[in-house]
Amino acid sequence: MSDLLIKVRTRTERGKANKKIRKNKFIPAVVYGNGQKNLSFSLDIRDAEKYSKKGFENKIFTFESEDKNLKGLKVIKKVTSRHKVSHQPIHMDFLSLDMTKTIRVPVDLKFIGTPKGVKEEGGIFNIILRSIELECLPSEIPPYIELDVSGLSLNQNIHVADLKISGNIKIITKSQRTLCTVVPVVEEEVKTEATEDSVPTQVANEDKTKTEKKD
Repeated sequence: MSDLLIKVRTRTERGKANKKIRKNKFIPAVVYGNGQKNLSFSLDIRDAEKYSKKGFENKIFTFESEDKNLKGLKVIKKVTSRHKVSHQPIHMDFLSLDMTKTIRVPVDLKFIGTPKGVKEEGGIFNIILRSIELECLPSEIPPYIELDVSGLSLNQNIHVADLKISGNIKIITKSQRTLCTVVPVVEEEVKTEATEDSVPTQVANEDKTKTEKKD
């Protein structure tokens, strides 16, 4: 996995000064972990918007900065805070990495193929978990895990224990958790309801017959 370079600059001002930072098209951020003190900085709003999207969750970033404490740091994203209305990033947290130590991260599952139970038996494919937690070296974090579901029949499922992952990667998510399943279509019972043209008409006809007898 190749690193992504991201330019950052030192941030010494905090609190109300963050409004000025955002006005200048930057957002405040912080990096922590790996036994070092928290370091405050800011990054371009365009980078924040780009890298806060899906697909960059487990990417390793290398900081470019004039600050020697920030320059060369290898990090991954942890938290992106967004504006309640515009949904634009307003703050980001990064985790500093030690490339020689393992880290726990969530990794997305990519389901491949159409289950047999859907194609031939008319079932419905349900995804229960879309990601699992792994423990591995930062350099070994997979972008995603492929899972072939084409052989899955009706009323069958796949559990975490069924995953085969090579290398020194440890699965942290509990082995009994269900990842996906194929279930039968449940047909709803259709009940016939009385309409305005049924019972009322019948009653009306009965009333008419009684009236004719009286006459």
